Amino acid sequence: MIVWLNGTFGAGKTTAAHEVLDLLPGSTLYDPELLGSGLRLMLPAKRFEEIDDYQDLPAWRRMVVDTAAALLTEVPGPLVTPMTLLRQEYRDEIFGSLAARRIPVRHVLLHAEETILRERIARRTEPQGDPEADASVRRWCLEHLGPYARALEWIRDDAHVVDTTRLTPRQTAEQVAEAVRTGAGACEIVQTPEPTAETLAAGVLLFDDQDRVLLVDPTYKPGWEFPGGIVEPGEAPAHAGVREVAEELGIQLPRAPRLLVLDWEAPKPPGFGGLRLLFDGGTLTSERIREVLLPGAELRDWRFVTEAEAETMLPPVRWNRLRWALRARERGCPLHLEAGVPLG
Repeated sequence: MIVWLNGTFGAGKTTAAHEVLDLLPGSTLYDPELLGSGLRLMLPAKRFEEIDDYQDLPAWRRMVVDTAAALLTEVPGPLVTPMTLLRQEYRDEIFGSLAARRIPVRHVLLHAEETILRERIARRTEPQGDPEADASVRRWCLEHLGPYARALEWIRDDAHVVDTTRLTPRQTAEQVAEAVRTGAGACEIVQTPEPTAETLAAGVLLFDDQDRVLLVDPTYKPGWEFPGGIVEPGEAPAHAGVREVAEELGIQLPRAPRLLVLDWEAPKPPGFGGLRLLFDGGTLTSERIREVLLPGAELRDWRFVTEAEAETMLPPVRWNRLRWALRARERGCPLHLEAGVPLG
């Protein structure tokens, strides 16, 4: 298990984490910030000029999960992780990958009002005793108060909240330990196993009466997606698409959907690639749209979007696949793609 202590700078994550170690038998401190420091030493400096934070590095997010899994083979757990995590898509990627490895997460937000946070940041000093370094760190902390305030809505929905405003580090740790013991902050994410070879996946495009396409927002991976999923062994792809629409949206399609695109996705480590099919599920009536019901452990939201809106929401590979699927729908003829490029 991982006890993830979230919150902005000044919330008391690190001091509380050390106290939590005394209260949870077998627990170990796991600080992913060390991975960021290691990457800064190993990667070219130019790479860090391209990003604002080491959390923006896909390598860091992958290493957070891989290192946690490795540590849990050496220690009984839980791992206590004091780490600010404000980007929801990064939360999806990290927690979703942990869920795929059957590593449960208790997500706890340590929160304090902004005036208290500013007071704590103003008193913050670094171990080196360098006034310039102290001022630089304080500026960095203050710059994150805005993003933290904007992220509060989704974090509060996802995590168990402990208000540290009037608590000592020990009192904070006691509330965290009690939350862990009672199961508070558990992230009930669908535990999709990580693929070990090429996969076959089927997605279904559903439309409203304005010809907008329906996208869903998974809890277990970053970015929006089409309804659909992995085709099970021995299952027909079109049937898999129908099954996934029923499981994800609560909608029963009356007939097998029509194929729009078959795309071969090239392997890109750590992914294995495989065949990706997109089907035309047709237009939903307003009555059927009102029946949409999401499984909370798998999807957090859905919406109908235009093609232009979809481009801003989908990762590039999925956007390209949607773009060609919409052209195929207009022409009434399916397209065969390889790595997103039409053949023939």
